[in-house]
Amino acid sequence: MVAKSGFPELAERIGIKLGVAFSRIPLTPNQWTLLSLVPALLGFVALAYYHEMGWGLALFLISGLMDAIDGGVARVTGSVSNFGAYLDGMMDRFVEALLLGGLMLFGLPEVVFAGYAVPMWQLLVLLLFFGTCMVSFARAYADHRKALTDEKKLRKMGGVLERAERLGLIFLGMLLWHAYPLYLDAAIILAVILSVFTLVQRMWFVASNAE
Repeated sequence: MVAKSGFPELAERIGIKLGVAFSRIPLTPNQWTLLSLVPALLGFVALAYYHEMGWGLALFLISGLMDAIDGGVARVTGSVSNFGAYLDGMMDRFVEALLLGGLMLFGLPEVVFAGYAVPMWQLLVLLLFFGTCMVSFARAYADHRKALTDEKKLRKMGGVLERAERLGLIFLGMLLWHAYPLYLDAAIILAVILSVFTLVQRMWFVASNAE
């Protein structure tokens, strides 16, 4: 069995509390989902154009909060839908791509591996591919190819670095950037390594539980 973190369960509990508080606002869950893209776009501009790490972090945190609100509102109001889950997942990918793209254009100091200087944008591309795309693809493709059809098994396909942990690690690095820029580099490198490890975990889970 793949080790699954407790972050998703904690996020769900927080989301429900937010749903109770924000369900009084006349917006549907899908509208909240789409609105989460607005602060993410502004956060991208803050990072890529204005080179403002503080504003970028704040705006992406707001986007994350709105992402938690949409699911909470859906559960509280009984309006959970398959399309809503699809839309939420797609917006998650867009938001994460904007975050990593903004950091690419922000301009982070290079790191040295085995005597070679490696630009951080290359590592961010790896994180975008393995973290944002391949980890999610591993579950979706297992379902699409019917390697796993049991919903309970699909939900158990976790890993050491799912989206919540991945974003939390990057946000921590962004916060610590003000103290020492290389802390953000270290957070990104760690996220790349753990994302690849998570992908391997999920592939192993499918191989071990294939139907």
